[in-house]
Amino acid sequence: MTTQGSKNSKLFISAPKKSSGKTTLTLGISAALIQDNYSVKVFKKGADYIDPMWHRAATGQNCYNLDMHLMTKADCLNSFNKRSYNIDFSLIEGNHGLHDGIGIRGENSSAHLAKLLKAPVLLVVDAAGANRGVAAVVLGHQNLDPDVQIAGVILNQVANSRQIQKQRESIEYHCGIPVVGAMPKSTAFKIKERHLGLLTVHESDMVDEVISAAATSVSQHCNLDQIKQLATNSTIQLDSGLTEKMPQKKVVDIAVAYDKAFCFYYPENIEALENAGANLKFFDTMNDRELPETDGIYIGGGFPESFLKELEGNTSMRQQLRSQIEAGKPTYAECGGLMYLTRSIKYDNVSANMVGTIPADVKFYKKPVGHGYSHLKTIHDSWLNIEHEIRGHEFHYSELIDLSKHMNFAFQLNRGCGVDKKHDGIIIDNLIATYTHLHAISVPEWASQFVDFIKKQKQLS
Repeated sequence: MTTQGSKNSKLFISAPKKSSGKTTLTLGISAALIQDNYSVKVFKKGADYIDPMWHRAATGQNCYNLDMHLMTKADCLNSFNKRSYNIDFSLIEGNHGLHDGIGIRGENSSAHLAKLLKAPVLLVVDAAGANRGVAAVVLGHQNLDPDVQIAGVILNQVANSRQIQKQRESIEYHCGIPVVGAMPKSTAFKIKERHLGLLTVHESDMVDEVISAAATSVSQHCNLDQIKQLATNSTIQLDSGLTEKMPQKKVVDIAVAYDKAFCFYYPENIEALENAGANLKFFDTMNDRELPETDGIYIGGGFPESFLKELEGNTSMRQQLRSQIEAGKPTYAECGGLMYLTRSIKYDNVSANMVGTIPADVKFYKKPVGHGYSHLKTIHDSWLNIEHEIRGHEFHYSELIDLSKHMNFAFQLNRGCGVDKKHDGIIIDNLIATYTHLHAISVPEWASQFVDFIKKQKQLS
């Protein structure tokens, strides 16, 4: 069965290389469209938490990730169609360069996803210091995979009108596609970066100003009507199987750490827990003195290293978490959450005591220790037992040192770094703590198994 079709215009925003301005241009375009009273949904290609936070701030709607390594083609299409239904414009922001992927044929590239979604590509080209040579860049991207529809170009970081004219004429002559915008060199709406990427919306005190400036700049320097015309208008026939399942009755409470230090949560993970029967209680690890009354605990990733003194200073929260976990409270922690549960973290010559449940300390390095996709195999009985290979991702500059040699691990690593380059998923009582981030679409069993185990433990207590 299908529901009646919904009109949706879609546009894929990509670039020849990373750090070309995709995120700020996507912010500006989405905010400008909203100012014109269109509904906008933004998707992010790849495993990413920070860019989606900014897109949610700009649109007022969750930004969902699409990743063809973590998800099947059907998963990506289903998620896109379901989220795009009754939306005027769906913008998909790519990651890295358009043709960058994990394989020589461009597997899991932005180009690969654009073809799957049948979405035209708006190419953001860093034009700084270039002239007519930008046409060669665009032409190369067209020819590498002619099945990818590159529909238009935005020039970024241009110096003056003369440079714009030369680049525009060259691209339109050699490539046969329009230049729909030329953004001048400016820092007015750049988002500051750090070791893991952009600052999060929780750390910036100028979120509204950045988004407003981006929208204004796009309106001034781009032809928004032309951009709208580039988007492919399609009718989405939503299968009844794609409609949201009725959430189960709330059977357990899960306390979720959510603050400046811990904010890496995929909306699909939150929704999956709720649909499985969890009532989520959000708490602040730095400012709340008491842990909410709860049946389970979830501590996601983030930047505990940036808030060491604040986390250390909240002694009561650290003590409560340790006592609850050591008493057998079911707990799941990822990356930053894992680090928070160790004895201590040392970062930038500052050392601070943490929760102390995991017998190890955290050391930071200048370069990433683990960066990319993780492939895991379950090797130890715990509340999370997955028969198939688990695919996740990791991005951390830290490692655990002085870890006890007698630890139980949930997973063997077939790819990735994990805790000790061989294993991931430290098991202590009913705690599982990993460097790997899981996505609920990639591992649909995760939420139901977590909730079911919490329910069983609740009944036993």
